[in-house]
Amino acid sequence: MKRFIILFIALCLTMQVYCQKKDGGLLSSKYSVEELKGLLPPSNTLAIPKIEDRQGWSKADQQMLKANYEEALKRLDYRWPSLPATMILAFERNGNRSKYDSISFEKRRVLLCLLFAEIYENQGRFLDQIADGLWSICEESYWGSSAHINQSRSGAGLPDVSDPHVDLFSAETGDLLACTDYILGTKLEKYSKQLRPRIAYEIDKRIFKPVLAYNHWWMGFSSKNGSRPNNWNPWICSNWLNTTLLMIKDPKEKAEMVNRILQVLDNFLTPYPQDGGCDEGPGYWDAAGAALYDNLEILNFATGNAFDYAYQNEKIKNIGRYIYRVQIGENYFLNFADASPKVKADAPLVWRFGRDIKDEPMMQFAAYYRAAQHGTFSNFRPFRTLFDLFTRAEFEKTQAKLPFPRTVWLPDTQIMTCRDVEGSSKGWFLGAKGGHNAESHNHNDVGNFVIFYDGLPLLIDVGSGTYTAKTFSSRRYEIWYNSSAYHNTPSINGIEQSPGREFKARNVSHKGGKMFDEISLDIAEAYSADAGIIHWLRTMRLNRNKNVEIQENFALKKPSEIENHLMTCYPVDDNGKGRLTIHYAPDGVKSIDFELKYDPSQWRVSVEKIKMDKEEDLGVKRNWGENIQRINFTSVKKVQQGHSSFVISKAPFKNNKN
Repeated sequence: MKRFIILFIALCLTMQVYCQKKDGGLLSSKYSVEELKGLLPPSNTLAIPKIEDRQGWSKADQQMLKANYEEALKRLDYRWPSLPATMILAFERNGNRSKYDSISFEKRRVLLCLLFAEIYENQGRFLDQIADGLWSICEESYWGSSAHINQSRSGAGLPDVSDPHVDLFSAETGDLLACTDYILGTKLEKYSKQLRPRIAYEIDKRIFKPVLAYNHWWMGFSSKNGSRPNNWNPWICSNWLNTTLLMIKDPKEKAEMVNRILQVLDNFLTPYPQDGGCDEGPGYWDAAGAALYDNLEILNFATGNAFDYAYQNEKIKNIGRYIYRVQIGENYFLNFADASPKVKADAPLVWRFGRDIKDEPMMQFAAYYRAAQHGTFSNFRPFRTLFDLFTRAEFEKTQAKLPFPRTVWLPDTQIMTCRDVEGSSKGWFLGAKGGHNAESHNHNDVGNFVIFYDGLPLLIDVGSGTYTAKTFSSRRYEIWYNSSAYHNTPSINGIEQSPGREFKARNVSHKGGKMFDEISLDIAEAYSADAGIIHWLRTMRLNRNKNVEIQENFALKKPSEIENHLMTCYPVDDNGKGRLTIHYAPDGVKSIDFELKYDPSQWRVSVEKIKMDKEEDLGVKRNWGENIQRINFTSVKKVQQGHSSFVISKAPFKNNKN
């Protein structure tokens, strides 16, 4: 009875504070709690066979299971490590989360590896290690990342075990334990009568009770700045949902919990851009748009496709298509905000998403990155591995092909991508954005752009480095690569763009045709009033098979020194006469010189190599190497209004002919 009272209160809070109107939520408005009760089975048997269902497991990909099994044999003497207080406190003391996270993640990866090995062999050989792993994880004081403890009600430091909160990895852990409990249930009961009750107790205490007791920040709009939920919402919901289906036995209680999850998911989906654009960048799509699909996939398996209607929704389709619409070349994606320029797509999941929305290019994109499964499975989202095991044979039949759309315009997200040739990474690629400076995982980058050639970088968005305590603190924009001065954007009297929803592009438009594509926008409002900008009109244009132009018209309230910044990862030379050479030399590719033309009567040029000696710079070096160059164009004299032009093309030298 107590749980029902808590559940009722939590549902009321959700409805009052976070949820859209009943008739506005695509997922939560379809079925009543009573209807959900009739749709949900006693257990999620369609998605996960129990270990005794050998016929069911015979339909899984045996090659994948065997590869994991051979890896698990090396783990039979694995010693389950502890996570002591000092390791947890390291994040608060020095900003380091990596040691704690690496041990925590490794424990879960090993447990999943052992689980599937026992499924494959079914002889009980791995049960001792599985029991040790379950017990060790249940004994942990905190299931999440040490970097997320500061989001709990007790604040930073050591976790308050009497008041757990649900972060990404506590939800992941709950689902991993729920899957293990469900699949190995009969074996665990024979092993010890205390294992399954302990799992149920910990999941209830760490997952179910906290999500019912109060509204976590990821459930709805931010109380601080009104921003919509980010990837935490669908990511956590997917694990919360699967855990609910596997662990809650009472049909009414299960239906009420699923109903709440659907309401929380609608807080993510309803305000999501209609164009499907992920403002966190493609590196986060796997945890955002793809995680939304995780929820739909789990729901459809559990209810006999009662949520299949969602795949007909154009927004859902666009959310899926986004991942290949922002691809630059085989190994590069448009990496605005904190996203990495190199994205390792979960190919089987992308394929299933494409299959369900009936998008052949998306399925072909996924097939291009198809690879044989070797070793252990990922410790994240165990249900993805389960779905992969049972759809791999169908996936293998799809033709591999990268779509490379010629032009993509996302009007809500204000992102444009364009290239020389449809279906090919050869030649020029231009990606540019408008947007605002309160986007999720934001960088101050309104009006930023990137230029690639033959699918490889020329002018870049540096992107994010390694996360530390500083990354998500009030000092976030002190990190150089988060500030506009280290993007391909201007500064006025040394004033950079400001963070916040009000600092945005205006009058954003796209034009295009057979021979060109361009985006035009006014970036004046991305800067504080101190910059004194009346207007700053920027047009970024690809002239197909020719060059890229950056045109600017500006007016300021008073004469000011202005700078334009460009970022590259190659050596740069300037002849002082309006021609700057970028020595484009990606690994394994013949060097090509590119020429950037500018007006030397307007600009003086300086080039600086960025010093990278801090912990947060490690991620930058992994992506781009250590040769990041910032090109600074500083106005020769103070100006109040004017026009500038930058044209990037291949330098007309013999060694550039190919």
